[in-house]
Amino acid sequence: MTISESIAAQQVPAPGTLCLDHVSHFVPDIEAASRVLSGLGFELTPFSAQTTKNAAGETVPAGAANRCVMLESGYLEFLTPTQDTVVGLQIRAAIARHTGQHLIAFGTPAAEEEHARLERHGFSPLPLVNLQRQVNVSGEQRMARFSVVRVAPETMPEGRVQFVQHLTPECLWQPKFVRQPNGVTGLLGTFVVANEPAEVAARYARFSALLPRPIRGFVQLTTGRGHVFVGSDTACKTLFGEDPPAAPAMAGYALECDDAPGLRARLLNMGCNVTEPSPDLFAAPLPMALGGAWLFGSRAAYEDWLAPGCN
Repeated sequence: MTISESIAAQQVPAPGTLCLDHVSHFVPDIEAASRVLSGLGFELTPFSAQTTKNAAGETVPAGAANRCVMLESGYLEFLTPTQDTVVGLQIRAAIARHTGQHLIAFGTPAAEEEHARLERHGFSPLPLVNLQRQVNVSGEQRMARFSVVRVAPETMPEGRVQFVQHLTPECLWQPKFVRQPNGVTGLLGTFVVANEPAEVAARYARFSALLPRPIRGFVQLTTGRGHVFVGSDTACKTLFGEDPPAAPAMAGYALECDDAPGLRARLLNMGCNVTEPSPDLFAAPLPMALGGAWLFGSRAAYEDWLAPGCN
């Protein structure tokens, strides 16, 4: 198995486990978002329109398109509406609240089983959706395919919280996209802002079958790869250095970066306010074209921040 094949295979968690697969920004102007991301040193996948199948089995537009930042662990999606389908209108409504992160996706090896479990636990999931989009793999047009489990928007009011099963990970985690010039290598965690963090974390625990525990003013849920943190607006503001979106919402996420000083310099050059909430771990609200906020640094700096008794 080549290194690229190994990276792709590692994105699908082992049976009985979950991972933090990706987060998504909803943006009104994908070109503006792309320019900012390129300026921050990311290699983006090409613009790609999503399709789905209707009741008759016909392939139809899903109403959204994306560009992605593929990482060695997980990825970042930048999603924009393209048509006024149900999905497209949901994205437009979310952007009307704020540009930025509106989606957390748990990776699963068994979408149908997650769907059945959510049904048993009273989440009333929507019908399982099979999405696909065309991608170029070494000059060959192939179809990247996913199975997605969603719930009604009001069920998880912080944003779209879903499960995704990658059926063709090799189509997404291609070597030319995975190695990021700025040294970002992985998605470490994501943050939710809530008025009642303990209650919201308990709901996420039922949704994901993960156990919550208090840490650093947040409630943490740990997947097989990556964390979800639920905290108050005060906790999120203290961490990221700026008011988060009004609860309930998604406040930002953490990135593993092998060159955190370099990424810090890029953000400063764009006029972003960068703070250091923990030694060698930086935080910054992002430019308006992206929205949201990052916590970034080496894995060791992130783990030191998580360690009990650390400042």
